[in-house]
Amino acid sequence: MDVSMLETENAATQAIRPSALEMPPPGAPDIDIARAVTPRPILRIAEELLGLTGDDVVPYGHYKAKIALGQIAALQQRPRGKLVLVTATNPTPAGEGKTTTSVGLNDGLNRIGVRSAVCLREPSLGPCFGMKGGAAGGGRAQIIPMEDINLHFNGDFHAITSAHNLLAAILDNHLHWGNALDIDTRRIWWRRVLDMNDRALRNIAIGFGGPAHGMPRETGFDITAASEIMAILCLSEDLSDLQRRLGNIVVAHARDGSPVTARDLEANGAMAALLRDALAPNLVQSLEHFPAFVHGGPFGNIAHGCNSVIATRTALALNDVVVTEAGFGADLGAEKFLDIKCRQSGLRPDAAVLVSTVRALKMHGGAPKKELGIPDCAALRRGADNLARHIANLRRFGLNPLVAINRYPTDTGEECATLAAICEELGVRAVTADHWTLGGEGAEALAEAVTEALAGDSPEVELLYEDSLPLAEKLRTVATSIYGAADIALSDSVARQLKRFEALGYGHFPVCIAKTQYSFSSDPEARGAPTGHVLPVREARLAGGAGFVVAVCGDVMMMPGLPRDLAAERIGLDEAGWITGLA
Repeated sequence: MDVSMLETENAATQAIRPSALEMPPPGAPDIDIARAVTPRPILRIAEELLGLTGDDVVPYGHYKAKIALGQIAALQQRPRGKLVLVTATNPTPAGEGKTTTSVGLNDGLNRIGVRSAVCLREPSLGPCFGMKGGAAGGGRAQIIPMEDINLHFNGDFHAITSAHNLLAAILDNHLHWGNALDIDTRRIWWRRVLDMNDRALRNIAIGFGGPAHGMPRETGFDITAASEIMAILCLSEDLSDLQRRLGNIVVAHARDGSPVTARDLEANGAMAALLRDALAPNLVQSLEHFPAFVHGGPFGNIAHGCNSVIATRTALALNDVVVTEAGFGADLGAEKFLDIKCRQSGLRPDAAVLVSTVRALKMHGGAPKKELGIPDCAALRRGADNLARHIANLRRFGLNPLVAINRYPTDTGEECATLAAICEELGVRAVTADHWTLGGEGAEALAEAVTEALAGDSPEVELLYEDSLPLAEKLRTVATSIYGAADIALSDSVARQLKRFEALGYGHFPVCIAKTQYSFSSDPEARGAPTGHVLPVREARLAGGAGFVVAVCGDVMMMPGLPRDLAAERIGLDEAGWITGLA
């Protein structure tokens, strides 16, 4: 494709796209700020900033693209750049801005002359219409086209949903036509998925209406971000590895206790065909026209919370520095990034940035949300226990983080100085960043600090536990070392399930803990840095293709529900057909 053809949009697009607007003031809706910037043609971004041409890039319209899978193997033979992990303190309703900081840091790095890209996860439709909103950043640190990224994007989530539900349909079809594999219908683990928050579908009964309609049984839906196929897509090396991992999915057990896999059902080939294009990483741009790889979307609280290995490696082959985030607080996100993604891929971060805000730490210190705009250094100091725990946890892995103070307009100079002093007491450097208000310019000091951190020797990153440790001990290690728990509580059925997984040859797998993101404990209201609690493990799930065991803890749900006050009520179209209300 001739890149010059994309410098001028076609007539149909010109008819509906507004001209570039004057940048709205800080505090304007994110969607208005995003629309005030006209994206550059994505092929120009790929060619000028990444050195990609011709068959390297597959355009999805003018402003989105995928990196062609056929070119990725050659790219990954190049020397890799430095990897910066962005993580955060435990989230609160006050907000932390981890994605915003990742985008702002990448803009800042490019502004000071560092060839850099950011690697992020794709948003799920469930949170977009629920409470959290989208995942394209915020203020003047966003990736665009914001509406496309938050709604459907390049179809990856839909492909994962279809592949997952194809396997479910093949499984039920196998039961209908005689059950040649002698599957025990009481021990079918594979549920269906939907990319939407819908609590009514958590537990359902299917197959009613007589023999022609299948075998009656209980099942349910999880959200697509929790699908094992999402995890598989994000951990696969290439198409061959993808198909192999899909075949290793354990969907049920036979009556003799042996596992039944997607390969036994001869389903993995068709599933891989549905996922072929989805495996290619997506390329978009920031408001300042710097490259962003956005690929995969596992939630950090119920899955492993990292973007794809293939996107991260591709970005590392094309840049001197790559900024990537891990979901929610470091207790969930960074731990899984290191113990799952890094363990399986061989990747290791060269530096870590821990994002926090004055507002969030005041909330951890007991300040009510409605009073967060009132200066309160005492609450800030109390809440800093949460920050201190995360710093200590990252040091357990060999990472001494740089703290990014994501500044809000209501933060006072005294509060920012207090937080910087607390960080100095804790032995870490803190940098105040104002990227939400100023974009990359507001993150230049943070970018300079990251560059200085990368100039030294890379840290010796150590994983939290050995592969050989029993599964229950791996869970106990995470709970006691990272969450500050006194112990874990396993029901008899969960203990037996873990032993069964080990007997079947899965004992070397890492563990993926699904729990509330709001606390180190399983109680979302226990803010700060609680200690001495017991982590209750109520369910264990085997992810044979992804290569880990999921431990479901407390009241966390694999299919979230919509809140009372949902974002969908504010989303619509204006008279010109433009989306409104998307946050």
